[in-house]
Amino acid sequence: MSATLGFLDYLYEVVLDRIRSPRPGSYTATIAKQGLAFAVKKMLEESGELGIELLVGSKQRVVEEAADLLYHLLVALALKGVDVKEVARELVKRHESRTR
Repeated sequence: MSATLGFLDYLYEVVLDRIRSPRPGSYTATIAKQGLAFAVKKMLEESGELGIELLVGSKQRVVEEAADLLYHLLVALALKGVDVKEVARELVKRHESRTR
């Protein structure tokens, strides 16, 4: 699988699978078991870490923290019942309304 935004669709499906059918040792299942509030807490932690790296970190550290944030966002969205495709559709809608 190429490193494109399409990978987020795939990763979201993996997240859903780990939530629906937890596997021993699955980090996603561990987060899900602790609930949405915990997932949001992790997402906010990663957001702060990304902010710091954007200000003072290397490009590689920014990439790593951005990946952490995206992953934790996908977990929180899944636990809330929001499909990542809904978010993508909203972005498309906003883009189209501003480019007319």
